[in-house]
Amino acid sequence: MDILNIVTQLGQGMVVTVEIFVLTLVFSLPLGLVIAFGRMSKNFILRNVLKFYISIMRGTPLMLQLLVVYFGPYYIFGIGVSSSFRFTATIIAFALNYAAYFAEIYRSGIESMPRGQYEACSVLGYSKVQGFFKIIFPQVIKRILPPVTNETITLVKDTSLAFTLSVMEMFTTAKAIAAAEKSMIALAAAGIFYYIFNLIVAMVMERIEKKMNYYSL
Repeated sequence: MDILNIVTQLGQGMVVTVEIFVLTLVFSLPLGLVIAFGRMSKNFILRNVLKFYISIMRGTPLMLQLLVVYFGPYYIFGIGVSSSFRFTATIIAFALNYAAYFAEIYRSGIESMPRGQYEACSVLGYSKVQGFFKIIFPQVIKRILPPVTNETITLVKDTSLAFTLSVMEMFTTAKAIAAAEKSMIALAAAGIFYYIFNLIVAMVMERIEKKMNYYSL
């Protein structure tokens, strides 16, 4: 296989990796906030159900969760799944997994806010919802950016776990090329890609954090 073909195949795998990364964030970040609200709910059942969900998501391997999401419909409900479901199952598993981590990050940020901030919102005439999203939430985002950055960087590397369902992302593609060519060049190229991808993510998050300095307390 010539270099051009290797680069082309790695490029296709890179596109899939970026898709997994972006779609996971698109779904897991808002879902994590919803779960965080439920986790802090006064409803005993809802609070403990979500606490158990978070415990399962954080306490079991993502690789196992990928297999459960993909094969679960067949073994549990007898619903046949096609190979086209592999990518969808990957996104579902990643989103559910990372939503659990983001939920705990959101919760810690929200609960760390001084009570006086909520009282100030009430004095200014804001409703609870308005006060939270206009005053409290921007400060929460500022506080949780470092742990969110860590999880985002971890996500870049975790996208390689999509090989569990034979999704041809960057790592799976590089591994296949390396096996066929009996060469480490493709794997080395994949390693460089992951490093550069993480470097870009870190730079973007650092820039966002600097812009959020307006909300420093």
